Amino acid sequence: MSALIAALALFTAAEPAAAGGASAELTLTEDMPYPAGAPRDDYGLVGWCYGALRGYVDLHDQMMPDVTEIEKSPPFNPDTTLAQKLAAYETIQVRAKQDMKLFARAMEAAERASLKPINILGSAAVKKGRNAWAAAANMPKRQVAQNWMGWTLPVRCTPTAHALEQRAKLMGKTFQVNTDPAELEPAPESAPVEATPDTAGAVAPTR
Repeated sequence: MSALIAALALFTAAEPAAAGGASAELTLTEDMPYPAGAPRDDYGLVGWCYGALRGYVDLHDQMMPDVTEIEKSPPFNPDTTLAQKLAAYETIQVRAKQDMKLFARAMEAAERASLKPINILGSAAVKKGRNAWAAAANMPKRQVAQNWMGWTLPVRCTPTAHALEQRAKLMGKTFQVNTDPAELEPAPESAPVEATPDTAGAVAPTR
């Protein structure tokens, strides 16, 4: 298993399906799983989610040529045109960027409300979330595209951001972030991944 595939498997473990950045409008509940390796406090988790989603969005332009070729390949869905399939990825990008704005706004609200400077911890959380995409640079683009097509934003991300923003605004200067700095140590850079033969195309969100 490649480093990127392993990382994305951790991203989406035990997560309901939600294409790319298109997260559902959910209420935060305790039974929502934490993404593997993500901080357990709200502020750190939102930073991690921002980093993971930022990495996904930044790969869009690199991925779309291969995604287009994959979408042209069998099996075909006679009820969905290629244009409709590709339009779905643009819709996902729009929602992903909306989610990133929410994550950034929630982190800023927490930083303004906190009596202690926490932005360094936030930056570390963002870096940790984005780092899972690092292995993509050492893999065949088509293989990365196949995994990129099926990536989902962890379901806990968006409702946690809403809860963090509301709590920071409500509590004001009594707001506290209980983040363990050790949780936010940047993950080691991934070792180069040996290229593997191309595999069958992944099922895209519109299939």
